Amino acid sequence: QGLLKNEAIPEGEDAVAAIDVEAFSEEEQEELRRELAKVEEEIQTLSQVLAAKEKHVAEIKRKLGITSLQELKQNIPKGWQDAYKKTSETLSQAGQKAPAAFSTVGSAITKKLEDVKNSPTFNGRLVFKTSTLQPLSGSPFG
Repeated sequence: QGLLKNEAIPEGEDAVAAIDVEAFSEEEQEELRRELAKVEEEIQTLSQVLAAKEKHVAEIKRKLGITSLQELKQNIPKGWQDAYKKTSETLSQAGQKAPAAFSTVGSAITKKLEDVKNSPTFNGRLVFKTSTLQPLSGSPFG
């Protein structure tokens, strides 16, 4: 792994500002340059290997008579099946969780209403409203 080990190195424009190149000795800089060249060469080799594999796959498919259109036709139904399966699973989970959620909300609302009903403020207003209506009970209307 060389000098860099597993250190997190910033990328992009911030990389230049974050790393002080002069902090490395000439020897360390040379080792980093060698490591860079080696990694770039490995990337090039892997790209060539991948291109060769892709070419080989294309030739095998051609020999088997598999065309791009056939692959597309095979993949579309599978894609729809996957989408249907995921959608049905999601709806099933939602259907299972919804009653519990509604029950929880209903319980919370019921408890809150009971708390309000039993609160001194609510009882005080109720008494106040009742007491304001009492004089009317002796009237001819009541």
